Amino acid sequence: ADHCQEYAWRGLRIYNCSATHADPMKCSFMRKMNILLAEDDADDKFFFVYFLEDRQDIRVLDCAENGLDVFKYLEDPGKGKGLPDIILLDQNMPKMNGLDTLKRLKADPEYAHIPVFVYSTYADQNLTDNCMACGAVSVAQKPTNKDGYNQMIDEFIERIASKVGR
Repeated sequence: ADHCQEYAWRGLRIYNCSATHADPMKCSFMRKMNILLAEDDADDKFFFVYFLEDRQDIRVLDCAENGLDVFKYLEDPGKGKGLPDIILLDQNMPKMNGLDTLKRLKADPEYAHIPVFVYSTYADQNLTDNCMACGAVSVAQKPTNKDGYNQMIDEFIERIASKVGR
């Protein structure tokens, strides 16, 4: 349909539909974007999944506890769940933090194409500058409520779409 648009950016398929459907998933272009979440805090992990579970455009594939677990997932893509379309990294994780995980992801040709977003309780300018220099698409402060989580995801998806000339 002419109201639907499809974009490609670094291997990621982005679908945008301007029509209002009773069920947005009926649009032939719509599909859920698969997210790999790296978050060590059980409460934050719960809120992330709980607040976003009713969205039609995303699906949380898995939740890694730290950066090392991100690579365990990627080396055995979710036992059939596949590679993620997006990786969300908490900055403050044990074993391997978000910035170190980002650096390793972007240095690996197999995973460098996956858009990575970093978020943190304290997303200061230094963290933002370092993450952006290492290839993050965006850096955000960790949300505190459902609207904040939805706004963060909307911003991340919009940043990806803007890179493909939306």
